[in-house]
Amino acid sequence: MIQDLEDSVFKNEFSLRREPNDNDQVFVFDNRSVLTKGDGKDCQISLPYAKDFDKKKLIYLFLIDDVAYYLFKGDERTVDIAGFTFKSVQIFRQANPKNTCFAGFTAYHLYEWYSKNHFCGRCGCKVVHSENERALICPECSNVVYPKIAPAVIVGITDGDKIVVTRYNGRVYTGLSLVAGFCEIGESFEQTAIREALEEVGLKIKDLKYFGSQPWGVDSNILVGYMAKVDGSTIIKRDQNELSEALWVSREEIEAQDDPISLTKLMIASFKKNGY
Repeated sequence: MIQDLEDSVFKNEFSLRREPNDNDQVFVFDNRSVLTKGDGKDCQISLPYAKDFDKKKLIYLFLIDDVAYYLFKGDERTVDIAGFTFKSVQIFRQANPKNTCFAGFTAYHLYEWYSKNHFCGRCGCKVVHSENERALICPECSNVVYPKIAPAVIVGITDGDKIVVTRYNGRVYTGLSLVAGFCEIGESFEQTAIREALEEVGLKIKDLKYFGSQPWGVDSNILVGYMAKVDGSTIIKRDQNELSEALWVSREEIEAQDDPISLTKLMIASFKKNGY
């Protein structure tokens, strides 16, 4: 998965005191776009360096090994660096190189948090950054705002050598997916999986088994995956608002998943190879 960095080490400890070095790398986001060079396929994705920016407008994010990453906190329209253009953040799905793409997922998660929390939600005053942790603090009422992390569940519904695959309706990503959804207030992960299976494809499930988890920063998520067996009827009743397609496919019909970067792809690949 995208967070599996092999021998590299992700260090997410926060610091306001780390000064940018010229060769540190910088993320510049504009809504759902990011300033990069390369396409992630034939050419590796590259990021601009801190030496090309006013370092007072950079905020430290994290380290991967000895590479530090920063977020540009100015007007993205003023940034003009030869060879770099804005591309959709979906480019990080190419995972080339994986460290940069994982950094991109995580940096975007923080960009979304910073950009949506300029003012206190309790009293309306402008927030300031904590000196000690990754948090925003209201100087008037002391309200503390931490990064948003939204829990969601993915569930692979199986029946022997078949699994339910889906495609989202009206989304940028059009590849194969599994039944998935956000946890609601008062729900456990398992209860979310049961509810989403019934809501999206009209199927009851049983024998849920934990598969794995994954941070998915482009949507501010932490994803938890389960494999489950269908319980009773196998007739799919698709939620047409949520899904454009939902069907049973056999292991033989599933296309090979090359270097699966997502939990969903890894679950599908595992079912194709092992049947679970």
